[in-house]
Amino acid sequence: MKAIENHSELSDYTFEQAFLHSELPPSIFNHEAHLRLAWIHIRKYGLEQAEQNIHDQLLTFVKAIGATGKYNKTLTIVAVRAVHHFMQKSTADGFESFMLEFPQLKSGFKDLINSHYTFDIFNSERAKVDFIAPDLSPFN
Repeated sequence: MKAIENHSELSDYTFEQAFLHSELPPSIFNHEAHLRLAWIHIRKYGLEQAEQNIHDQLLTFVKAIGATGKYNKTLTIVAVRAVHHFMQKSTADGFESFMLEFPQLKSGFKDLINSHYTFDIFNSERAKVDFIAPDLSPFN
């Protein structure tokens, strides 16, 4: 794969495949790229399968790059559910326009997630290995 500086340089298909095969440079797999992966998978496979795909593929990816300590199962699943929640309200025809429509997914993500939990899932050791459902309000 040629040197790329941002995930947006790749088509959805190329991005999805590069991630699937752990060929995506870790330097471009930022928060927005995580959201894009969720958006692609929800559109192609539906919510339930997207959750499973992303969980499995992220585990493979973090192992391949030696970053297993960074994986958080709860955060992975709630991020997919948050993207799905906003997709239900969206009129966007592509990921970039989706992000413009719902900028809080990128700029206010931590606050958005924290509004669903009474504790910090970002730093919970249990949340890293087990899915913990929101205890304040679910992502509908």
